Amino acid sequence: MTNSSPLAGEEGARGVAVGRRGVALARARAMRREPTEAERILWRLLRAHRFADWKWRRQQPLGPYIVDFVCLEARVIVEADGLQHLESEYDRRRDAWLRAQDFRILRFWNNDVLARTDQVREAICHALNDEAAASSPPLPRPLSRKGRGEQKDDPRA
Repeated sequence: MTNSSPLAGEEGARGVAVGRRGVALARARAMRREPTEAERILWRLLRAHRFADWKWRRQQPLGPYIVDFVCLEARVIVEADGLQHLESEYDRRRDAWLRAQDFRILRFWNNDVLARTDQVREAICHALNDEAAASSPPLPRPLSRKGRGEQKDDPRA
């Protein structure tokens, strides 16, 4: 007989959270390990603040959905889609939910990402510039991993 914790339903044997959030995180990690060629190209453009100094995340869970790429600060989502997304009712519901959370969604066909990378990059840049112009006053910086946030010159310090 195994001696299981009353929290066994909340955490798996290795301490990994299970349930809706845990499943989404596991799925997102798997999707990061096996990107499509279009996703690889987009990630090379966006990662490590290379794209107009905006921070991007890939295969990011947002609510009940996982998005290909998101810039949380600008609230812009970039999706690389294949033919399975053509006239998808699921995508319509998903997009409606994401827009209700104040995200702007840019969808590009995989073949456009592969063949017209410069035009895709330009469209993303325009979306970011539109968001930057619309967001005044500037948003507060998120806390750093150490929990201190951005340090400002404070005369009280």
